[in-house]
Amino acid sequence: MKVCGLTQPDDALLAVRLGAWALGMVFYEASPRRCSQAAALAISEQLRRRALLCGVFVNATLAEVVWHAELLALDLVQLHGDEGPAFCAEVARRTGARVIKAFRIGAAGDLHDAERYHVDFHLLDSRCRSASVRGGSGESFDWSLLGGRRARVPLILSGGLHAGNVADGIAAAADHGLCAVDTASGTEAAPGRKDPERLRAFFAAVSAGQRAG
Repeated sequence: MKVCGLTQPDDALLAVRLGAWALGMVFYEASPRRCSQAAALAISEQLRRRALLCGVFVNATLAEVVWHAELLALDLVQLHGDEGPAFCAEVARRTGARVIKAFRIGAAGDLHDAERYHVDFHLLDSRCRSASVRGGSGESFDWSLLGGRRARVPLILSGGLHAGNVADGIAAAADHGLCAVDTASGTEAAPGRKDPERLRAFFAAVSAGQRAG
């Protein structure tokens, strides 16, 4: 389980206590879930040995990504913009972090485009109605499209996941390379602030979905 959109050390600590694999911090100025440098440093200092730290970027410069990766000791770099395969490879080389490339899925062709990216993980998110929204919309994509996935890169399922639907998402993606699920808006009280009960319910639902599978 990857818990994303974290802006508060207390929320990150709860996620770790519940068993989070990775903690996602957004460094995109336009995002309502943008994590401050002070909060990111606190999360890194307290929790970097207890979960993987992931920085989320949207069309950032290579220098910006490298700076954050070094400052925060990032284990994962998630590229959620229009970054090409060569940029992804250079991020991996310069930072030493594993790379997650995010794709907004609205049609089968979006899955085919992902096959060009030989990174560590593919994250599949929903293609929002607004082109300016880059994740965290609360919308899910049509999971039946996963049947057209041919890439062998491990899959992280994202997009509108919450306690009420994550078990169905796990079932839909289980045969298509699923290795993790990602939650942001589905476990929030407000953008960037987690709801402890929603977060606990999400983890319980994931566990139930894994047992059912």
